[in-house]
Amino acid sequence: MAPQITLYTVGTPNGQKVSIALDELKIDHKVHQIQFSTNEQKEEWFLKINPNGRIPAIVDHSRGDFAVFESGAILLYLAEHHDPDHILLPEDPNQKSEAIQWLMWQMGGLGPMQGQANHFFRYAPEKIPYGIKRYQDETKRLYSVMERRFADGRDFLAGPYSVADIACFTWTAVNQWALGPDFSISDYPLVEKWLHRVAERPAVVSGMKPSTIIQDGFRSKITAAEAEARAQEAAKWILAEKEKNAEEKL
Repeated sequence: MAPQITLYTVGTPNGQKVSIALDELKIDHKVHQIQFSTNEQKEEWFLKINPNGRIPAIVDHSRGDFAVFESGAILLYLAEHHDPDHILLPEDPNQKSEAIQWLMWQMGGLGPMQGQANHFFRYAPEKIPYGIKRYQDETKRLYSVMERRFADGRDFLAGPYSVADIACFTWTAVNQWALGPDFSISDYPLVEKWLHRVAERPAVVSGMKPSTIIQDGFRSKITAAEAEARAQEAAKWILAEKEKNAEEKL
């Protein structure tokens, strides 16, 4: 039997969000690992799926090969069309609204800010102290927002486990990639407990497995030298893509 969905992805926080969601819903799917090193994401066939030329994206074969791009949009799509048991979004309208609010918070805040911290700290050809500090400080501020959220004793961000936890988990889990080996998530003890709570879910364990470019900072450690080697390798295609985008105005 053909899989219901094809997932186009790489083992980054945004890609892993969708892997986790698919595994939570037990949806039969196949994975196409996009080759960033060859700029596969800019090939014409993929741009027909995602005009933005980024991962993740899905094609839903059970709904006429309908394509969806942007990780947050994919999570909401899966909740709407493949989640009759409300695993990804609560049935209660207020909790559902809260889950969507925190998903948007991650999409508009945590992801972009921590992503810029990743870039300036790990990949930029020139180390710019202001850029590094600005985005690292903002990432820490956003962790503080989550810490306050958990101060009332809640287990998850929006009532029951939801897309909000999936989206925020994959980014928060790789905190040391953005903030360096001296950073400890234990400075945010309630966030740390939540990370472990989410990490224990079987779908999270399996969904985080696609080849990971970056390393999580709360379950396993890598040395500064290992991190630098990974960053230098990734920087080659990150900067090459940047140059190609400038040339082609993509």
